[in-house]
Amino acid sequence: MEKLKKEIESWISEYFKGKGSYNKRVYEAIIYSLDAGGKRIRPLLFLLTYMLKNDDYKSVLPIAAAIEMIHTYSLIHDDLPCMDNDDLRRGKPTNHKVFGEAIAVLAGDGLLNEAMNIMFKYCIDSDKNSIRACSVISESAGVEGMVGGQTVDILSENKKILIDQLYYMHSKKTGALINASIVAGAILGNASESDMNNLDYYGQKLGLAFQIKDDILDIVGDTKVLGKKAKSDLDNHKTTFITTYGLNKCMEMCNSLTGECIEVLDKVKGDTSKLKELTLFLLNREK
Repeated sequence: MEKLKKEIESWISEYFKGKGSYNKRVYEAIIYSLDAGGKRIRPLLFLLTYMLKNDDYKSVLPIAAAIEMIHTYSLIHDDLPCMDNDDLRRGKPTNHKVFGEAIAVLAGDGLLNEAMNIMFKYCIDSDKNSIRACSVISESAGVEGMVGGQTVDILSENKKILIDQLYYMHSKKTGALINASIVAGAILGNASESDMNNLDYYGQKLGLAFQIKDDILDIVGDTKVLGKKAKSDLDNHKTTFITTYGLNKCMEMCNSLTGECIEVLDKVKGDTSKLKELTLFLLNREK
């Protein structure tokens, strides 16, 4: 997985190499956030799912890179003063603290649009499955995906929200791109209908477990380890899984969901050991 991570980062670095003239500042802002040391979880999930059926993962590296660009765009915008107003991300000052709010907004916009450009170019010379996979990724970033989840997140500050609304918010804001990465990998890998259904279920459960773990870390984590401010959800008066269920119950839920993920991967044809390894890593991570 470390090899795959480096190949994703190398592809992204090569893509932006030498770009920019009068607009160079926005490229500097884009590269600043991309190079800040992310775990590359979403593109790894995409590649590992694709590799259940295919060895030629280098052919789909552009899609993996596009997924990471979409994720990084969302982080830049999430950190803005009008959103979560965070000063620290991945152990470094947030994008708007270094480049100013206007350039940070444009850097996020640029990353989202470049991701779409990459996927369009990939689809031009590919089959219908490529269009289908890229559509799943694109939709996960839209109003019925990340944008919708972020909208509910903003509207939910300083108030207690219904449990259904909490699950909706995080299934869109956090879960949508995680699930889309897995489903898109399965589509491009020509997975069977049975495997597709199981991998979709796995993606939904993993996205939920990922968010609950994030809520746990926000309470018990250390700012230096997390690379971002701890207890920020409490400071922003947000309803979280912790405020709804309590810390101990959330730990139980995270363990149970991870167990479900492992069980459903046992039903998928192919060597799912790396996906299981990544799933367990997400359960035990400290940031």
